[in-house]
Amino acid sequence: MAPTKKASPKGLNELFHDTLKDIYFAEKKIVATLPKMAKAAQSPDLKAAFEKHREETKEHVARLEQVFEVIGKKPQGKTCAAIVGITDEGAEIMEEYKGTPALDAGLLAAAQAVEHYEISRYGTLKTWASELGLDEAVSLLNLTVGEEKATDEALTQLAESAVNMAAENV
Repeated sequence: MAPTKKASPKGLNELFHDTLKDIYFAEKKIVATLPKMAKAAQSPDLKAAFEKHREETKEHVARLEQVFEVIGKKPQGKTCAAIVGITDEGAEIMEEYKGTPALDAGLLAAAQAVEHYEISRYGTLKTWASELGLDEAVSLLNLTVGEEKATDEALTQLAESAVNMAAENV
């Protein structure tokens, strides 16, 4: 019987790299999805918020590419089932609520689900980068997590000030 070769144990470096690939895929998917959401949105303020977030997301992709450079790896994505599920839900809302007062509230909820996922991922990556002594990566990831939190707050204000009320007043 031939000896079986044991796989080498994976550590935080590998987990960091895998999670980086995951969020890289997610951000690129978000860049592709936001124009559809902006087009579907009825509120001019919501359209503008989606367009602004798309430009920020492009910057997030560029920052992630810098983080890949910091760890000496080629930027590449790995299919992120979570973001695929969240964006599929958004597409379902666009289809099922097209032309209704509740559409924008549903789009906002889908956008905030994306933000919460991103905040979680970036916060984790920042912590791991710190533990791995990747100071430049910590700085880059910290910038992005701050922007994601600001976007989430802006979406909350938009929901509370207008969009949810418009959906209620049917």
